[in-house]
Amino acid sequence: MITLAVDCMGGDHGPDVTLPACRQFLTQHPDAQLLLVGQQAALSAFQHERARIVPATEVVAMDDAVEVALRRKKDSSMRVAIQQVKDGAAQVAISAGNTGALMAIARYLLKTLEGIDRPAIATQMPNEKGGATTVLDLGANVDCSAEHLLQFAEMGSALVSVLQGRAHPTVGLLNIGEEAIKGSEVIKETGELLRAAGASGNINFYGNVEGNDIFKGVVDIVVCDGFVGNVALKASEGVASMIVGGLKEEFKRNIFTKFAAIVAYPVLTALMRRMDHRRYNGAALLGLRGLVFKSHGSADAMAFEQALNRAYDAARNNLLDRVRTQVARTTPEVAPGGGSISSDFTSATHQ
Repeated sequence: MITLAVDCMGGDHGPDVTLPACRQFLTQHPDAQLLLVGQQAALSAFQHERARIVPATEVVAMDDAVEVALRRKKDSSMRVAIQQVKDGAAQVAISAGNTGALMAIARYLLKTLEGIDRPAIATQMPNEKGGATTVLDLGANVDCSAEHLLQFAEMGSALVSVLQGRAHPTVGLLNIGEEAIKGSEVIKETGELLRAAGASGNINFYGNVEGNDIFKGVVDIVVCDGFVGNVALKASEGVASMIVGGLKEEFKRNIFTKFAAIVAYPVLTALMRRMDHRRYNGAALLGLRGLVFKSHGSADAMAFEQALNRAYDAARNNLLDRVRTQVARTTPEVAPGGGSISSDFTSATHQ
């Protein structure tokens, strides 16, 4: 059994979204079980043989300061969910709550892996090849050194290997041009480190890539600092929503566009599905001594279920050990391996 600890109170919608998503997830995954973390009254109506409620009296609001979430709300659903991973009661925690608070609490409770200075947030963006490009960091680290970006490349390689089954995923460094001489001093230094790691076989480094290459699917992984990555993510979501919304509105205008819509319906449906950012929901917090996934705060039930699916796949395919192994290739003193997860679902307790 794969055990997931779900912060059911987090996000813009809380249990109204998380509980329907959890029920659908359990239907699709007979080898999974859930720890539903949150306020008892809000979750008591949920009944399933593979789900158990873990009580938490507090909720981290979307606008709570990190200090409030970390120091004052010690019995929040977010913190208790992550505590389940630390205690070995669950293999992965999922929350749609405040990103800054989630990263701070996860880092405080789980600590970072040996050889990793800073955790990173990684998620997928759809590309024109019909797949997705994994991008990191997406906001956890605004200022990054070359060493940090190298670590992001290592962790991203492990993530894509696990979730997409690519043995040697390609890594691109986001820059203002493909030439090695372009970019800031940090980017140039990062390029040197990535080329050296590529030459030694630790990663499959493609070279510099530009912003539009993310959506062309030129590489499997794009590495950047959190400021640039977050802007790229929000911009891509905005453009996708604008295009999909514009198509829907245009086809309502008159009889001719309605007729065109009927004729082109299969193609347009496929296009809108490919651009639907809900299908790619679920960002991994990489570099921690435990698995944590972040759902978009405004996620609906479909999107939150996707986050659960990604978290499940990461746990089932031993992402944590794969990250350890990948980092150990360039940090020889780090020994791969990890702790065990309790298989006794009924004995898991909230501490």
